[in-house]
Amino acid sequence: MKHTITLIPGDGIGPEIIAATVRIIEATGVDIEWQTHILGALAQEKYGTTLPESTIESIKQNKVALKGPQMTPIGKGFTSVNVGLRKSLDLYANVRPIKALPGIPCRNPELDLVVVRENTEDLYLGLEHVVVPGVVESIKIITEKASTRIAQYAFEYAVANGRKKVTAVHKANIMKLSDGLFLECFYNVAKNFPQIEADDKIIDNCCMQLVMRPEQFDVLVLENLYGDIVSDLCAGLIGGLGLAPGANIGEQAAVFEAVHGSAPDIAGQGIANPTAILMSGLLMLRHIGEHDAANRAETAMLAVFAEGKVLTRDLGGTARTEEFANAIIQKMKASGAANA
Repeated sequence: MKHTITLIPGDGIGPEIIAATVRIIEATGVDIEWQTHILGALAQEKYGTTLPESTIESIKQNKVALKGPQMTPIGKGFTSVNVGLRKSLDLYANVRPIKALPGIPCRNPELDLVVVRENTEDLYLGLEHVVVPGVVESIKIITEKASTRIAQYAFEYAVANGRKKVTAVHKANIMKLSDGLFLECFYNVAKNFPQIEADDKIIDNCCMQLVMRPEQFDVLVLENLYGDIVSDLCAGLIGGLGLAPGANIGEQAAVFEAVHGSAPDIAGQGIANPTAILMSGLLMLRHIGEHDAANRAETAMLAVFAEGKVLTRDLGGTARTEEFANAIIQKMKASGAANA
């Protein structure tokens, strides 16, 4: 089956790690036609907007996109392209699997959990204004619709992936109305999934528990801001953002991306680690039904990690981006020959 997928290389190291990932995906033999588009600063220069309609329409038509990291100015300039993309496509579920990799030192080598983050509201709506000079107000929006939808997704994900427990993370002890509504919706949905254990944790306690005993968690479901922070914390438990994949799922489209930044300081040097975007690509392959290809690429990647001979500099090795990709491709070829 042939797939048409929107490809967004991104900024900084994006084009390098996307190119390596595309090579690995194509080496699986999956038939993909890539439609390349741009967002962010490059699009602003070319089209006068960071979210060109041609890119949005391509994703809507193809229903799937693989996206490199985008630069977001801090404190000034254009608003987050990632947030804008999620809003325009209603990509309401941000899914970030967190799993320890062989050969990468971490305190919990068996760690395997999933962060499900509500993607469309909360403080990330960016509703801010100056009340009087020196006083700024940010408005937090939590709705029954979005809270119910993300809880439903988390429980359905747990069932589909053999997970046993879903934990809602909140601050309802202080924000009794907004986080209280989120928690109420969570437990209303939980009633329909008696086979899945449901519990909740206050956000500050959850962060402590993640550091001390992360193995107690299975699927975490959180509001937008908490989810952003906690997913990065969880990435730190397995070695950093360079090892953490991400997916943004909606009813009409899905965008798969690495969760790390564009790393402009090393852009163009050919030394970036493509693992996060590669793992996001594997999530994408499974999303489009190419499970065998995803499994073969993942097995090859894990074998490279386990050997520890061809690792990028951020992981203590000396390999360049292309060398790391080549090692994975060679593992796939060797495995294919052995099974022939």
